[in-house]
Amino acid sequence: MSLLSIVFICLAGFFGAVVDAIVGGGGLITMPALLAVGFPIHLALGTNKFAAVMGTFSSSYHYYKSGNVNFKLLKYLLPFSAIGSALGVLSVLALSPDFLRVLIIFLVLIIGTYTFIKKDLGMVDRFDGITKKKIRKGTFLAFPLGFYDGFFGPGTGAFIIFGLVSIFGFDFKKASANAKLMNLTSNLMAFLLFLTHGKIMFEVAIPMAICMAIGGKVGSQLAIKKGATFIKPVFIVVSFALVIKMIFDLI
Repeated sequence: MSLLSIVFICLAGFFGAVVDAIVGGGGLITMPALLAVGFPIHLALGTNKFAAVMGTFSSSYHYYKSGNVNFKLLKYLLPFSAIGSALGVLSVLALSPDFLRVLIIFLVLIIGTYTFIKKDLGMVDRFDGITKKKIRKGTFLAFPLGFYDGFFGPGTGAFIIFGLVSIFGFDFKKASANAKLMNLTSNLMAFLLFLTHGKIMFEVAIPMAICMAIGGKVGSQLAIKKGATFIKPVFIVVSFALVIKMIFDLI
């Protein structure tokens, strides 16, 4: 691996982590960067997960310090994120994630369009407590998205944010904060399993992780400072950018 390639991956990691900390979807920047320099798909997934753990840990820490994380809710959801992620990694090691691409394009397009049309969605925090019904809906959100994060990953944060806004009534800032802890859990589980299967290139993953930790800090501080009025437009722009990027990849 040349020095130029590592610098390219580190820059992609930084910008990917900034975007991911705000609205999710950083994997659509980091994964193509790894594949572009010649990484096989499974090695790219594992290396990306190691670096992503550092990026999501950094942003999660700053969201936690801001007081926007609801651990009373997350204690019910995080185990399902972890279990789903573990099953996703075990599945992707036996399969190719390519068949998911078309489905994800349609889902992200629907979410982005719906968020754009619903002008008041996620602009005000309407969280009014935890009920058994909401917990059930939350676990149905956490498990499949944990699986997707372990299996493929790019766009997971955006799906989680949208789900938390829709189910629990969070504004985009609080949804982003809680989504980061869910994303951190699934990333960490995926990293551990990719590690045990020898699918991480540490000479690239370590400098990439450092850059993603810095990017995670920058992105989370932007989101905390500027709030939902900043996050929602970024969410919409990133959603449509992800759709365009994934269609381009298919073509």
